[in-house]
Amino acid sequence: MIATNQLALFLDVVQQGSFAKAATLHDMDNSSLSKQIKKLETSLGVQLLNRSTRSFSLTPAGEEILAQTHLLISTLDQIQNIADSYQTTPKGHIRIASSIAFGQMYLQPAISRYMKKFPEVKITLSLDDKRNDIIADHFDLAFRVGKLTESNLIAKKIANTNFALVASKDFVAQYGYPKTPEELIDLPAVVYSNGNVTLDLLKMSESPSSDIFNNYKMKGNYKVSDVKSIIDAVQHGIGYTLLDLFNLEKPISELNLVPLLTDHKISMLDTGIYAIYPHRKQTPLITEFISELQNYIGTPPFWESHIPNYHNLYPLKNT
Repeated sequence: MIATNQLALFLDVVQQGSFAKAATLHDMDNSSLSKQIKKLETSLGVQLLNRSTRSFSLTPAGEEILAQTHLLISTLDQIQNIADSYQTTPKGHIRIASSIAFGQMYLQPAISRYMKKFPEVKITLSLDDKRNDIIADHFDLAFRVGKLTESNLIAKKIANTNFALVASKDFVAQYGYPKTPEELIDLPAVVYSNGNVTLDLLKMSESPSSDIFNNYKMKGNYKVSDVKSIIDAVQHGIGYTLLDLFNLEKPISELNLVPLLTDHKISMLDTGIYAIYPHRKQTPLITEFISELQNYIGTPPFWESHIPNYHNLYPLKNT
């Protein structure tokens, strides 16, 4: 009979792209992992991988068996998760991935509440601003801020994104309040930039009464990959910034910040905050966690109150 654990190892070798990474994932050494794969090939009577000193490739048999292995392991994981979630005392393991800021500010408090409610549940939280492959990296749940790109995953919208242009009171005292987007982009800006993502385009109406939107390129004198550092720089008057409100930990009045160009229409860039997961039918543990997070942030989310009267600012925010 085929050993399921050997099939799981085979799947991980392919998904991780190397024997070394798969071995680390299972706390094994490379030689032990290689022996398990060879035993699997002997049991099946076919070669699954063409090996060289530095790489490997799937054989035709390996490609077909890999597809079925993925389905098998996924089904077995679901069976175990469902069984765990229906225990008298719910238990199980949830692996969650998120960006750093969202994870620290919102997931961590929700996880604390959740684990007090279900003390036998284990949670692994991975925070990284570079997006994980949740299937290859064995995550049960991930949270994305922005546009959805993983069409093979299931998504549930947690909250809208809500942008605002903000600057410090000292910055405004030095440069004055800009009255048009053209005046704004002539001023120094603090811009989020991480890897190949640079958020320096501002999509706004050309005037308060206009429904014509233009893209305006911000003068990113200071580019930084950490949102907290962006807010700190703006507080110190280095520049203004375009900020998603969920990044505000407290009201802007306490941060000595003020909103800019609030009478102009500003685009929300067709983005949102989503929970994504690989299976259409989620286990009760995952469903309960998403609900716990939703209860914590509220509907609408409490961060919208950090800018007074926000719902009457930046009209037509769904563009």
